[in-house]
Amino acid sequence: MPKLSLQKKNFFVLFTLLLTFALLLVGCGEKTSNSSSSQENDKAEESNTESESSSREITHAMGTTTIEGTPTKIVTLYQGATDVAVAMGIKPVGVVESWAEAPVYNYMKNELDGVAIVGQETQPNLEEIAKLKPDLIIASKVRHEEIYDQLSQIAPTVAHETVFDFKGTAEMMGQAMNQEDKVNELLGDWDTRVADFQAKIKEKLGDKWPFHVSVVNFRADHARIYVTGYAGSILSELGFQGPKNLTDDSLEIVKLTDKESITQMNADVIYMFMENDETVKKTYEDWTNHPLWKELDAVKANQVYQVDEINWNLAGGITSANLMLDDIYDKFELEK
Repeated sequence: MPKLSLQKKNFFVLFTLLLTFALLLVGCGEKTSNSSSSQENDKAEESNTESESSSREITHAMGTTTIEGTPTKIVTLYQGATDVAVAMGIKPVGVVESWAEAPVYNYMKNELDGVAIVGQETQPNLEEIAKLKPDLIIASKVRHEEIYDQLSQIAPTVAHETVFDFKGTAEMMGQAMNQEDKVNELLGDWDTRVADFQAKIKEKLGDKWPFHVSVVNFRADHARIYVTGYAGSILSELGFQGPKNLTDDSLEIVKLTDKESITQMNADVIYMFMENDETVKKTYEDWTNHPLWKELDAVKANQVYQVDEINWNLAGGITSANLMLDDIYDKFELEK
């Protein structure tokens, strides 16, 4: 076999080195390409996961509603929902008119300055709601069942069963608005206050606790006892018992049409509220001057208090619940 010249040998070695180097570059390029492709796939999967997690189904009184992301334009269609939104630090784009102190309750006036009014709680204006282009509507089955489908065509709509369960309203709104941590904080603060009141009232009253309580409302042609509902449920949570002569505590409201039924109001303490109306004042005077009224335990013990109807009945939210609790602390001369 003929021997290779030195020049040819050097050429062959150089060629081999260049070929090897080229192959190494190709291999590295493939790894880099595969790594880059893998990273892109990972990012795409993460993006899809985030998208899926931001889309959630909320189960409520009217069914199930899918909500994307975190809503920022909220319309609230009952007083308790408006109260809860403000307590969460969220300013709705639209609210229904308040029952008193219209257009909104004084204790929320600053926070709701400039907010659009979209009709009455019992009759929201669908056209005005649609103009606001909300991304979430908070409704109530008891008020809005008949228009729920129309509301849902405007924006995702969730509805609570009633209007006075401020805890249920807050929990539903926390889920729908992607603000569960904030709601848990608010409800946790409430639970702390309830425990504080229970400890202090037991220490003050001893064996006399728990007290029986009546929440009484005078109207133009009758009187009412609120057994459950907003005030009743809060008083029950605090540890109060209902009126002494009422055996059916499942009733929300007991309507009294004659003075002979005054005995049903009997309790250790009576909280009462009424409208500032001359006809209502006359009813109040007629009933409270009746001999049966003077025989009630709360009357004899000088434990009858007139309270703010908004905080005790009309507002229905967590802020008003705290204002109501402030009132009870004050009436029992307890340190808040």
